[in-house]
Amino acid sequence: MNLTTQTFLQHPPVGGGVFNDVLEPLLALQDEVRHAFGYSIESDVESAKQMELLFSEERPFGREEWNTDKRQLATIELRNHLHAAKQLYVVGAGSQSIRTSDYDPEARFIAADGAVGAIDDLSKVLCVVSDGDGAEHLHRAVESSVHIVLHAHGDNLETWNGLCMKWALMESVPSLTLTHQTKTSFSGMYNPGGFTDGDRALCFLQSIGLDLSHVQCLGFSTQKVGRWSGTTNPVAKLDKLQWMNEAMIRLGVEHQLINYD
Repeated sequence: MNLTTQTFLQHPPVGGGVFNDVLEPLLALQDEVRHAFGYSIESDVESAKQMELLFSEERPFGREEWNTDKRQLATIELRNHLHAAKQLYVVGAGSQSIRTSDYDPEARFIAADGAVGAIDDLSKVLCVVSDGDGAEHLHRAVESSVHIVLHAHGDNLETWNGLCMKWALMESVPSLTLTHQTKTSFSGMYNPGGFTDGDRALCFLQSIGLDLSHVQCLGFSTQKVGRWSGTTNPVAKLDKLQWMNEAMIRLGVEHQLINYD
């Protein structure tokens, strides 16, 4: 593994180091979002702490496949697949339906939560970055054994916990990478930066050393709530999308936002 991979797998943007300096503006954004919306850092820490606790067991939720060692191996494998992809597309909630046959056969996709529902062939999806509100679209991905990058934040503790209990009953469980949004270190969890599922997907790719200039965004917009968004307050969602815009500016990919004018 190179230094970037080692840093990511240990605990990416928390602590010192040159690599961490690259991601610091994306970590700072999380504090800015909490201040803007009145979110509690204590709630974010508690959700992450509970995720760390439950997944620290040898058989989390009764599944050996989810223990720390196997999650790390799965994350390394995901990282290798992402780096090997000839063309990567990150699919946001505003995407049109995607026929993968219209793309290069070697193209691969990363979906932001429910946006996985836009993609017809899930064998081309390398992972879904999700905080758990992708409803039936997320479940379809799980049934197809797509790797899930599962996020803990202050408002979704019951959601991610309930999903994991449900998924654990399946014959084959999806591989997991666990993320959070605090500057506290949690064993077996990572904070790649960012806020919404869409910009967190981009932050995740940058965290594992991918050059975002070679990644294409589909369906990223701040002007309207996309058809693949989970159940949400439309007004609040539009406010959140402005922070996605800010994250994309800090990532240097704001030119990939859809403009409907």
